[in-house]
Amino acid sequence: MPLFAGMHLFLYLCSLMRYEWLQMRNEWLIARRLYSEDNPEKGKRMSTPAVKVALAGIIIGIAVMVTTVFIVVGFKRTITDKVVGFGSHIQVVNFDNNNTYEMQPVYVSDTLLDKLRNIKYVTSAEVFATKPGILKTDSQFQAVIFKGMPLEAKQNRDFFSRNLTSGQMPEKNNEILISDQTSRRLKLKKDSTVLCYFIQDNIMVRKYTISGTYRTDFSDYDELFIIGDIGQVQRLNQWKNDQVSGVEILISDFGKIEEATNSVYFATANQADRDGNFFMTQNVIQLNPAIFSWLDLLDMNVLVIILLMLAVSGFNIISGLLILILDSIRFIGTMKSLGADDRFLRRIYLMQAAILIGKGMLIGNLIALSLCTLQYFFHIVPLDPTAYYVSYVPVSFHWGWWSVVNIGTLLVSLLILLAPSAIVTRISPSKVMQFE
Repeated sequence: MPLFAGMHLFLYLCSLMRYEWLQMRNEWLIARRLYSEDNPEKGKRMSTPAVKVALAGIIIGIAVMVTTVFIVVGFKRTITDKVVGFGSHIQVVNFDNNNTYEMQPVYVSDTLLDKLRNIKYVTSAEVFATKPGILKTDSQFQAVIFKGMPLEAKQNRDFFSRNLTSGQMPEKNNEILISDQTSRRLKLKKDSTVLCYFIQDNIMVRKYTISGTYRTDFSDYDELFIIGDIGQVQRLNQWKNDQVSGVEILISDFGKIEEATNSVYFATANQADRDGNFFMTQNVIQLNPAIFSWLDLLDMNVLVIILLMLAVSGFNIISGLLILILDSIRFIGTMKSLGADDRFLRRIYLMQAAILIGKGMLIGNLIALSLCTLQYFFHIVPLDPTAYYVSYVPVSFHWGWWSVVNIGTLLVSLLILLAPSAIVTRISPSKVMQFE
């Protein structure tokens, strides 16, 4: 008996779902018929200016929202990649360091490097050393930071290799890489030689050969950093081979930077090198709070733009739906006189509006994706790199946010249509017949 009752309940639910599906199918067919422009009963109903304006509002709204999201995500990724390229995601340095590039040394063993490389999300860990200096030619000079790293190190070399404008990365200990900005100011080029002065207890001078030039458009750093062999800094400071300014760590997912920072901290906290120096862990956000605060403000701009576009699109959609309903009063009165209930008719017009919204979203997405694709490959829209740190509007196709924008727009649009669709319930068949 329980099995028979369960089967009976299952068959009842299936029949109920089939009935609901057939009813929804009928409503969908009627909505499509009403929307179709070749409907002889409708004439030029769908070509009314109000509906065209509603469709245009949806197209413009979704195109602006999708384009804005792709540009902001691209901008944040580009700036973040440049800041990380000059440093790293996470740094482990001497706890007694001050906020200068004349850093206190720490002893870093191969055992510690292997330990850091085995931490979750960590993709590489390499030593580095920095030292302030002055590049000088016969007519010009410029203060710089000599950043030394192992010539065989891959992590930072990849970043500068992608941004080379001439020459190559340093391959000898007397070669350095300078920026285009520094090259123009000092009138240096590939294979030129230049003197670099390092001031400490006494002035030391080193002669370097320019192996190449780079350009990242991050002017604050381009004019500051020159890249060379870490052994140069160690000899200038009279450090031993395992004494460095610190360790630079790259991770696989920037979204996990706090988790990775904590893991590195617990791996190095309360540990001292052989001279008793303790380690300090800092990530790129802590080292560059102004830049990342500025990038966070972009999220607020995106939110404001999306809300404004939703408001404009919503107003246009509501006006379009009201025009559709008011333009079909005779049809509504006839359907009610034949026994159609309010729920049935509301669904028809909500589906009709959904067709309008879907068409607008499709065209809007095509426009946005086309514009972003052109910008991604051809960099049509330029920017002032001195103000924005990039020479063109960057675009990044983030399909997760794209899905959120589209699904959210569709749901919000349908929700705001529930109220105006209620006007169907106030249409009386007798009044419509009387009016006719």
